[in-house]
Amino acid sequence: MRILALDAALARCSAAVWADGVVLAEQAAPGGRGHAALLAPMAGAVLAAAGLPATALDGVVVTVGPGSFTGLRAAIALAQGIAAGAGVAVQGVTVAEALAEMAGPALDGRALWVAIDSRRGRIFLDRDGTPVPTDLNALPRAEGRVAVAGDAAIEVAARLAARGSDVMLTDARLPLARHVAAVGARRLAGTLPPCPAQPLYVDPPEAKLPAGGLRPPPA
Repeated sequence: MRILALDAALARCSAAVWADGVVLAEQAAPGGRGHAALLAPMAGAVLAAAGLPATALDGVVVTVGPGSFTGLRAAIALAQGIAAGAGVAVQGVTVAEALAEMAGPALDGRALWVAIDSRRGRIFLDRDGTPVPTDLNALPRAEGRVAVAGDAAIEVAARLAARGSDVMLTDARLPLARHVAAVGARRLAGTLPPCPAQPLYVDPPEAKLPAGGLRPPPA
């Protein structure tokens, strides 16, 4: 199975071509606000380095969030466009799934908490496959041995340790496309439930309709 994987969910942008467990080509760079400009050339570069045209792919996978509004939309739109042009399936992978794949055997039986900075004084905390907005001052109790991943992992692990919890800080902070590909391959093969390539938003949209309704279309 030959897969193109894309990630622009957090503060790093990455792309990889993956075939039957082997990474054929990959690139990564700090993303910031430049995801939309970086990712398309990066996708083209890894396909060229792997010696594959997009039409030779069996699928495209992309991180769907939670994460940057702009980064998610840029990556998902690109993934959907490449998949449509190549006539292949496109599937989503959550940030938590990608980071769990990255952490891998180092978890040693610990429950994984994925903490993502929401940039609003809160985090998105995923403990069971469902991210929820959580105030750092109101973290839930950690029952048993816990490992923490994500870009807010350092602060969350420190707060849990201060309470006396048995917590391990992992090195899995930002997703990489190679791990997105590994999860996506299982999803494309049907061993994981499908996940649509649509942004995973935790907070409700901030934009609201005008009180008087939308203006009528111009005549």
